Amino acid sequence: MKTKIVVDSSSSLYALPGVDFACVPLKIVTDEQEYLDDGTLDAVGMARSLRTYKGKTSTSCPNVADWLAAYEGAEQIFVATITGTLSGSYNAALLAAEEYKETHPEAVFLFWTACLPGELRLLAERLRDLVRIGMEFDEICEAIVAYHKHTHLLFSLESLANLARNGRVKPAVAAVARMLGIRVIGQASESGELEVLCKTRGEHGALERIVLELKDHGFTDGKVHIAHCDNPEAAKRLKLMIHAVFAGAQVDVTECGGLCSYYAEQGGLMVGYEDGKTE
Repeated sequence: MKTKIVVDSSSSLYALPGVDFACVPLKIVTDEQEYLDDGTLDAVGMARSLRTYKGKTSTSCPNVADWLAAYEGAEQIFVATITGTLSGSYNAALLAAEEYKETHPEAVFLFWTACLPGELRLLAERLRDLVRIGMEFDEICEAIVAYHKHTHLLFSLESLANLARNGRVKPAVAAVARMLGIRVIGQASESGELEVLCKTRGEHGALERIVLELKDHGFTDGKVHIAHCDNPEAAKRLKLMIHAVFAGAQVDVTECGGLCSYYAEQGGLMVGYEDGKTE
């Protein structure tokens, strides 16, 4: 049976060598234009433009037709989306699967949500590894559920403007953070929502707190994905700080895609990692 891994673009992952793969794009919408997060978008240019934009902004999830096109030709399909509390992407993927099964009755799906950027990439890469070693569909489902219990997301944001515009934080909180130069450190909760851990002044303090959070979660030598929005120097510094404490850590640095850049905004970091209990 032909197997395929499908994610939405909140993963900032647009290609996954070694397996049949598709990324379904979300959109960032303003009063003046739409940005399609398809891997060709200049995410940094968008983030810089939106920093001074005064109009309304929002995001738009893929529709059923977008998901159907991504499923086409596959019989075993693993689907991972951004958490349903932040987007309708998951519901659209489910509806598309129901329609797909009408013409492909042999197709089987595993849906996984309650994920945020960073975690999604870890899950997609683990799914690829399980598919490539030839595990059966049910075995892969069981293994990825167990693995997700040990993946986490941390983020460091210097602006909360877009989160405030979309009702994720109170506008007054975003305004105070901007005036005082406060960086917000947070994590993904178990239900897939954004949860503030603390507020710090200055970037170095934020990076130190991320390393401390890794230690508190029992991190040892697993994977860490650092995605940045127009802040490569901080990402590189964080990588060095992690290696100084965890010499065997597998750390890589990438740029945020369009959707992640919209929420992280300029200077933001998103850190997906495995804790020390990962098999």
